[in-house]
Amino acid sequence: MGLKEGTRAVRLAKVVGLVGLVGIAATGCSSDEVLRFGWPEGVTPQADKMRELWTWSAVAALVVGAIVWGLMLWAVAFHRKKSEELPRQTQYNLPLEIVYTIIPFAIIAVLFYFTATTENYVTSKTAKPDVNVNVTAFQWNWEFDYPDYKTPDGHQVSTVGSSSEIPLLVLPTSKTIRYNLRSTDVIHSFFVPDFNFKRDVFPDPEKNNQDASFENSIDRQGSFVGRCAELCGTYHSAMNFEVRALSPELFDRYMQLRTQINPQTGQPYTAAEALAAMNCGQLCTPHAVTTQPFNTDRTARSATG
Repeated sequence: MGLKEGTRAVRLAKVVGLVGLVGIAATGCSSDEVLRFGWPEGVTPQADKMRELWTWSAVAALVVGAIVWGLMLWAVAFHRKKSEELPRQTQYNLPLEIVYTIIPFAIIAVLFYFTATTENYVTSKTAKPDVNVNVTAFQWNWEFDYPDYKTPDGHQVSTVGSSSEIPLLVLPTSKTIRYNLRSTDVIHSFFVPDFNFKRDVFPDPEKNNQDASFENSIDRQGSFVGRCAELCGTYHSAMNFEVRALSPELFDRYMQLRTQINPQTGQPYTAAEALAAMNCGQLCTPHAVTTQPFNTDRTARSATG
């Protein structure tokens, strides 16, 4: 009888393993995606730190789950009802109760520690960041000011979006960037999916006791869509922007142009004009490539359905 039950348990374990392998194969995930457990790939060290927390939390959950599943299968396979005799009861087993009280507490403490340290890393700020950007949100667009850079007429280098143009937030890679957030009307939210980070933008952050700034650095060049992630009115869904990450050399060249007068217009270079003048390929495309303006003309759209 014992040999038969052991054979049945082995067969059950094989079936469970086969189902697990088929499940993993059926997802169509790459090995990298499997190791990330569904966490999206980011372009900042802060995003990588959060991914590590997510990955190890998922691994810990799987280990706990495997132990629980093993105990359940063990009970099913070897402790089924064999007679009418009541088995020995353990509900008042003090050592056992201490064990299953201490173990969950230890798991919670460890997860709390790594969550707190990761959060502190993601929200930490340096005394002197390499680049400062003032981000102003308004219904329904964005303005980006660079207080450390001045145009020939003494104003801050600035980029403002319009209903026909997506604003470009041009930033350097491998540099510490501080974003100072503020809204002129309602609550908005600054969200760049590739940063794996979102922060609400308040009209008066000091009065609302909100931390209105954060820092990060960008690992690689590229174009990354940014969005407002807080429902803020009629055209909330169209309130997009684009982060254009350039190498430090290209960023310095971009800012050099932004602080000069465009001889063709007699005005300081705009973001689009500076990027076009740099002529450095896809990275210097003068218009957004990750999103496009929303056409507010209702007659230009046709009915669906």
